[in-house]
Amino acid sequence: MRTCIITGAGSGIGRATAIDLSNSNTFDTLVIIGRNKARLDETYEKMNKMKDIKKIVFDLSDLDTIPDLVADIFRYNDRIDCLLNIAGYADPQPLLNITLDNIRETYNVNVFAPLMLIRECVKYMKNNPEGAKILNVASTAGITPRPGWLSYSSSKSAVISMSQTLSEELAEYRIKVYCVSPGRCATALRRRLAPDEDQSTIMQPEEVSEIICRLVSEEGRCLDGQNIIIRRKM
Repeated sequence: MRTCIITGAGSGIGRATAIDLSNSNTFDTLVIIGRNKARLDETYEKMNKMKDIKKIVFDLSDLDTIPDLVADIFRYNDRIDCLLNIAGYADPQPLLNITLDNIRETYNVNVFAPLMLIRECVKYMKNNPEGAKILNVASTAGITPRPGWLSYSSSKSAVISMSQTLSEELAEYRIKVYCVSPGRCATALRRRLAPDEDQSTIMQPEEVSEIICRLVSEEGRCLDGQNIIIRRKM
């Protein structure tokens, strides 16, 4: 039973991806993770119940418990084939207002939690004869100057670098690592970054999900190790 873990499944790109994958033949079991139970339940209700779906309410900033989380998922499914690190956090502050707590929270969710999840999942993925896939969601904010978004932008730069490094490091285990950097996308996180923006005029989560689902299917075999930018042409 091929198993995929999806973080940030309570809203936005994570929710759209969970729904799309539940209607595809790529995976048999979907483990959806989010820190808000009500939102995670909403995602579950929109998914195809013909799939084996496991809901886990979990705060990714609790880094010390991630090894137990992944171990429990493996015990339940007996394998892990794909990890989608989609959850994100943003609290944009200019340099002179930024606090250490702001930096810690941003990096905990955007960098350290994905890294810990990857480390723990690879312990099991490396034994898959056919390999596995990991996909990290970064942002175009990680490759262009964003004044006032220092902690968020730098965290997404770290995700891009981490993905490219691990693509090389994990190749010996037949594990492919992908990184996508969406541009402006109508998510709750984007609303915090640009509260006055009309989200109906920008890229929608479903458009990003379509690309993610292609990458984790057989169609994405040659696109690992790159930072794939996803933008809607205006």
